[in-house]
Amino acid sequence: MALLKIRKLNGTALMPQYEHENDSGMDLISVEDIEIPTRETRLIHTGIAIELPPNTEAQIRPRSGLALKHNITILNTPGTIDEGYRGEIGVILINHGKDTFRVSRGMKIAQMVIVPIIRVKIQEVSQLTDTKRGSGGFGSTGVSVSINATR
Repeated sequence: MALLKIRKLNGTALMPQYEHENDSGMDLISVEDIEIPTRETRLIHTGIAIELPPNTEAQIRPRSGLALKHNITILNTPGTIDEGYRGEIGVILINHGKDTFRVSRGMKIAQMVIVPIIRVKIQEVSQLTDTKRGSGGFGSTGVSVSINATR
């Protein structure tokens, strides 16, 4: 099992942890009380820095409960923490709701997932291999609606 080293930068910081044994993400926790007015963003501090295992990155992802119940999500999701970064982990939350949202110290604000990274060589070419899809994108496959109602 890979080792994630965590350094507390703030005496009130709480260690990230997996809530359940098979969870992919561990909770990140706020070390501050801060309000996020509607349609605004705030950088929320976690009070921790990490040392990732070799050839990994940390992805910072929203918490579904905050999104569903309060319209709070992460502005740049997933946020990326590179292996060499040693500064404090901050989470940029945005309030899409109609009311000011209050983040309190000790609140779970995001999830952090550690994932492997594949580094690639880069080669400029004059042509790419053809595929059935080609350059089709942005809705090129149409919109399909399937309603399966049982009465």
